[in-house]
Amino acid sequence: MQAPFSPYLRSIAGGMRQLMERFYQDFDDVRILCTDSVGFAARVSRQVTTLSHETMTTERGMVVRVWKNGRYSEAAFNCFDPQDPDRTYAEILPVLQAQFLLLEKTGTPTYETGHAEDTPCQLYTEMETGRLPEDEDLSALLQSLKSISQKGLSMDPHLVDVQISAQSTHVCKMFLTRNRDMRQSYVYSEGAISCVGSLNGRMEMSYQGVSGRKGPELFAALDDLLPQVVKIVQELLTSERITPGEYDIITSPEVTGLIAHEAFGHGVEMDMFVKHRALGAEYIGQRVGSDLVSMHEGALCATDVTSYAFDDEGTLAGDVTEIDHGILRTGICDALSALRLGCAPTGNGKRQNFEHKVYTRMTNTIFDSGTSTFEEMIRSIDYGFYLCGMQSGMEDPKHWGIQCIVERAYEIRNGQLTGKVMSPIVLTGYVPDLLSSISMVSRDREVFGNGGCGKGHKEWVKVADGGPYLKAKARLG
Repeated sequence: MQAPFSPYLRSIAGGMRQLMERFYQDFDDVRILCTDSVGFAARVSRQVTTLSHETMTTERGMVVRVWKNGRYSEAAFNCFDPQDPDRTYAEILPVLQAQFLLLEKTGTPTYETGHAEDTPCQLYTEMETGRLPEDEDLSALLQSLKSISQKGLSMDPHLVDVQISAQSTHVCKMFLTRNRDMRQSYVYSEGAISCVGSLNGRMEMSYQGVSGRKGPELFAALDDLLPQVVKIVQELLTSERITPGEYDIITSPEVTGLIAHEAFGHGVEMDMFVKHRALGAEYIGQRVGSDLVSMHEGALCATDVTSYAFDDEGTLAGDVTEIDHGILRTGICDALSALRLGCAPTGNGKRQNFEHKVYTRMTNTIFDSGTSTFEEMIRSIDYGFYLCGMQSGMEDPKHWGIQCIVERAYEIRNGQLTGKVMSPIVLTGYVPDLLSSISMVSRDREVFGNGGCGKGHKEWVKVADGGPYLKAKARLG
């Protein structure tokens, strides 16, 4: 079925256009984003069951952006009567004007920003989904999640808890200008299993998830995922500590995605270029990896939780080749940063919600596939490790340092997995050195969309990342 567009947004479209024309009396350009997204988040553990109708992206509200004399101003609101747009105009106009006045009175330096194009575009997209979150039988879902949790607890006496989570969101957005009427509706879902085990005073936890631009039907995959998570916890409970050093490594697609996100995530978000906070700006057109390294970013380069039709500034979704056979070609950009840098926006302007400003943000960030097989990679290593399980990561965009926390590493000796497991693993290094060491890339590729990404300590949005298996050299500790 197609995810139906919000009746509420449809009902206010005419009134919003009237409001827009009122603002044109005071400003030279007016753009309005309207959102109406609903969903649920369920969580079941051994002793606790929770159900909420809020997810990271549920919201209902509007934000108007205006331009005059090289400056932009914005105001958000969530109460609007389409029969009385003048009331909203009277409430919002002083807010927009006050921002300009404050800058003038304080003498605050500003970026003089050109006028964004208003290329005509009529777009109405209702993407395919299996089911809708607003129609889901939540009682039956909770019972299913409880059954999976209880089943997991029965699989090993050393398991302390088995937590199951499931959330689904129906996203609807409408973007209006004088020449554009863009509307999109899609559903994304994500589920996860977290198992906690204890043995001889040691406690370990493993987390595995599923995600996609799908409805709640996605959660059927959780039961099949359970044995894998239980097995990993069993391995972690008897794992050893790694001897720090530089090793040949193979990264699983999940760890490959973590490297992609941390190595070329914030560091090539071009609003960072405007503020001179990213070393990547100095490397455009230069080599940053081996010939085997190509990387894409964009809502169209994969289909997962952040694969939309247009971004929060009305820019059509894209597929950007950031790295082409080792050469850094470009970064990603929101519309205002693009104006300031003299380039084209890439469809990466995203808000945490309608009350937050737009930043350049990642969508799907993935390494391209190669020609090798996983088995060939294993056979090529005399001594090294196969890294699995993404936990967290950090990067330093200004100096291109990277740190990835990986759940576990499987020892490889004489071209074979020995069965020995090391945990936890910290992968560190300088991004160009790490990417230049990549010597094999597998044919297959996966994408993962559980969780989200912040900008600094805030501004959380949905992202996805992934890629194939990679063989490289890295410092582990």
